[in-house]
Amino acid sequence: MKEEILKIKENSLASIKSCKNLKELNELKVKYLGKKGELTIVLRGMGKLNPEERPIMGSLVNQVRDELNDLVKEKEKELKKEELQKRLETENIDVTEPSKKINLGSYHPITQIIDEVTEIFLGMGYEIADGPEVEKAIYNFDQLNTPPDHPARDVQDTFYITEDIVLRSQTSPVQARVMEKQKPPIKIICPGAVYRSDSVDATHSPVFHQIEGLVVDKNISMTDLKGTLEMFAKKCLGENTKIRFRPHHFPFTEPSAEADVSCFVCGGKGCRVCKQEGWIELLGCGMVHPNVLKNCGIDPEEYTGFAFGFGVERIAMAKFGIEDMRLLFENDVRFLKQF
Repeated sequence: MKEEILKIKENSLASIKSCKNLKELNELKVKYLGKKGELTIVLRGMGKLNPEERPIMGSLVNQVRDELNDLVKEKEKELKKEELQKRLETENIDVTEPSKKINLGSYHPITQIIDEVTEIFLGMGYEIADGPEVEKAIYNFDQLNTPPDHPARDVQDTFYITEDIVLRSQTSPVQARVMEKQKPPIKIICPGAVYRSDSVDATHSPVFHQIEGLVVDKNISMTDLKGTLEMFAKKCLGENTKIRFRPHHFPFTEPSAEADVSCFVCGGKGCRVCKQEGWIELLGCGMVHPNVLKNCGIDPEEYTGFAFGFGVERIAMAKFGIEDMRLLFENDVRFLKQF
């Protein structure tokens, strides 16, 4: 058996030393040192030896195994070094060669306005509230004091999924949901997409974006609303921006108003952007109607509130001088990269 072990040692050492790649080295390692390798087979036959010979042969096998393991490790390092050198020689990179051009994207004008407005109101202590775009009619209309015969509930104005489910025509349903679940004080803004059955033209789209705000607490008044909107207008459109209210009617607010801001391009003198009027219509607003508070489980004798809402596209078009709303939805990179 000793001669057999020494022969295995001689053959294996020669094979490993002459090995030319890692794959071949791994195959030799399995051949001589694996579970079914030649040394392992020798060890299995030691049961046939005399008790006096077994420790001697076992020690010899272990010695040969250790020598082979050491040689395999050294050869592996050598082969890896050679392979790395070959790769460095064949895969060298010309660092002076110009790289591929990377086209960086930018935020869409709509996203820019939403982010800017959100930051302004977060700084004023508001929280962001969200809700479903496929909404129950009770939240889109009934909770907001919109009667069944109101024109807004007609199929010509609203997209109906079923008789009781619609694509929300405003983000106001989010306010109703919050008032149902949360006791005052409430101070939220609700940004999101809304849907109305409008024909596509330069100033209308069946899908657009709104940001609405709601404040409900004790002793809230119209002056709080005006002060809030003045602060917002100055932060968003410039410190010299002025605001004015015009009487209007909304079913969910009473009194209601349309809010205009002085043209931030001409300062109120009249220009192309404001159509020579000096003012730009910005949003609708008013004091929350007592019926809305009642519908949402809030006592109108104890609490009052104000609400406002505006189209994001309207602000984007005014701020960036965009004359056609369709440009915001066509995804023409040549147009969008200006912003």
